[in-house]
Amino acid sequence: MGLDNNFSGVRRSKRTQAEAEAAVRVLIEWAGDDPNREGLIDTPERVARSYRELFAGYAADPREYLKRTFEEVGGYDELVVLKNIRVVTFCEHHMLPVIGRAHVGYLPTNRVVGISKLARVVHGFARRLQIQEKLTAEIAEAIQEILEPQGVGVVVEAEHSCMTLRGVNTLGSTLTTSRLLGVIRDDARSREEFLGMVRRA
Repeated sequence: MGLDNNFSGVRRSKRTQAEAEAAVRVLIEWAGDDPNREGLIDTPERVARSYRELFAGYAADPREYLKRTFEEVGGYDELVVLKNIRVVTFCEHHMLPVIGRAHVGYLPTNRVVGISKLARVVHGFARRLQIQEKLTAEIAEAIQEILEPQGVGVVVEAEHSCMTLRGVNTLGSTLTTSRLLGVIRDDARSREEFLGMVRRA
């Protein structure tokens, strides 16, 4: 069973692998090709398998990755920033790839989280149909909610295939979004320190 996008507890019946493959066959036919020809005969199965991986973020709540923390930080009370986390998501309007990188930082209160967990949170929210603005906010708010740090900063830079492969065809254009919370938003020194570290990515 699948949860809805916001994990609000509403359960939806999950479509079967066979139904997904049938839908891909319809798209192939709609595009003007024959799903039964040799080169396409296994394509519906491959597409369904790849989509299961690409949309794996629906299978779990990324907040869970943040629940194991470490309190022995040796008095460390400065920014923790993980840069250049690869982002692969899909535009919810066109189902085309959005590829880029995320920079995530927080100012700990009295505990930190393993750095791989920050990347897992990014990947967990990204592996869904998304708009970049929502993705950026979800990452920041999850870290703020679970770790309760003094502040959180998230910057996402990505290229949208819906703009570069079709429509206005603006190859090389990127969208930058940010979400700053707590002291990283309200304190000028902390904000500039975080953004300065991101600019040096």
